[in-house]
Amino acid sequence: MRQMLDWLAVWGLLVIAFSAVSVTTVAAEPSQSQPIQVYILAGQSNMEGHAKVETLDYLADHEETRDLLALIRDEDGGHREGDRVWISYLTGRGDSNGEGVGKLTTGFGSRSQPDQDGGKIGPELTFGLTMEQHTESPILIIKTAWGGKSLFYDFRPPSAGVYPRTQNDIDRDRNHAADSGKYYRMMVQHVKSVLDDIGRVVPSYSEDQGYELAGFVWFQGWSDVVNRDVYPVLPAGSEENRFAKYSEWMADFIRDVRSDLDADELPFVIGVMGVDGNQPSEHHQQFREAMAAPASLPEFHGNVVAVPTGPYWDEALGATAQKYQDIRQKAYLLRKQHRDHENHDGSMDDEQQRAFIKQYEMQLISEDELARWKRGASNAGYHYLGCGKTMAQIGEAFANAMLKLKNGSLEGAANSSN
Repeated sequence: MRQMLDWLAVWGLLVIAFSAVSVTTVAAEPSQSQPIQVYILAGQSNMEGHAKVETLDYLADHEETRDLLALIRDEDGGHREGDRVWISYLTGRGDSNGEGVGKLTTGFGSRSQPDQDGGKIGPELTFGLTMEQHTESPILIIKTAWGGKSLFYDFRPPSAGVYPRTQNDIDRDRNHAADSGKYYRMMVQHVKSVLDDIGRVVPSYSEDQGYELAGFVWFQGWSDVVNRDVYPVLPAGSEENRFAKYSEWMADFIRDVRSDLDADELPFVIGVMGVDGNQPSEHHQQFREAMAAPASLPEFHGNVVAVPTGPYWDEALGATAQKYQDIRQKAYLLRKQHRDHENHDGSMDDEQQRAFIKQYEMQLISEDELARWKRGASNAGYHYLGCGKTMAQIGEAFANAMLKLKNGSLEGAANSSN
């Protein structure tokens, strides 16, 4: 318990530190004479982004996010396109992958068709627009993200070795050795292919201009936190962190990315999973600690930072989500004729059950809550409720952390093509 309290104290300081990042805005004209600053964004479904674009209007309902909405909106009230920010986005479903390219704007979140606007955003939008606001150089974002991918297998770094299949893997015919680290390799390959032909993504690019690898943002975790096979539940009373291996593999990942991209001190931001906000379950809290742990290693001092995302969870929407979960549970218990519930004797037919649940929902969720839900949420809890306000704040927090790294401990970029 004391260890948990100590961690929460440190966590609070991290939140305060990154909330207080102050960076002077640079009112700069686009410049094609400066090297392009290249930022790599990678991860799973929350890096893809499942916040529908229409939920961005919810930012206007909160004083602390109205300036962020102003950053996103253009003069006509639509959604702004970055003046000097481009993006290459590799994503897909199953073995079907593709690339979306263009000026950064909304629609570069989760996509069913990789080359088509998906009507959603992830952290890339406000990350790129914030970086543009505070720097003078043109910017290229290379984003690689796929839903449902793990660090222990899909993004497994080369230094971790080939994934050793468990008996459950063998019994279920999954996680074959040949595909261990497949998405890590796809990520690196895509980054290199874009850097080899930047003009394909940024039409105004010239070879004389060059580029600088300026930073990497990692946002992933759900497929690891829910896995009890790779991360077994420890005996009651154990003081170990059951996700300690994640910390090891995350450190390997950072080292391997830097080695494979020839960028020894590439600034690295770890987005720490924050689903359920400031009241995570014990195992979610342990996972947050494991995700953040590599940033405290001496070798990563001043060039790796862990950014909490829990503070950007919308508590009001989260409370409504819990009520919807209660409603689903009630409907299930009615169907199953649970002995402690209203249909224990099976007297309700399907229509009567639906009418009961409708009335139950009206009693449980107020009109104000329903209006807020329709305005701010568009997906499940593990996707931060598909809340544009949350995703926008997370992207901004990643950018502020990156700016702090670059303007603080680091001098210049980590790597250059020149």
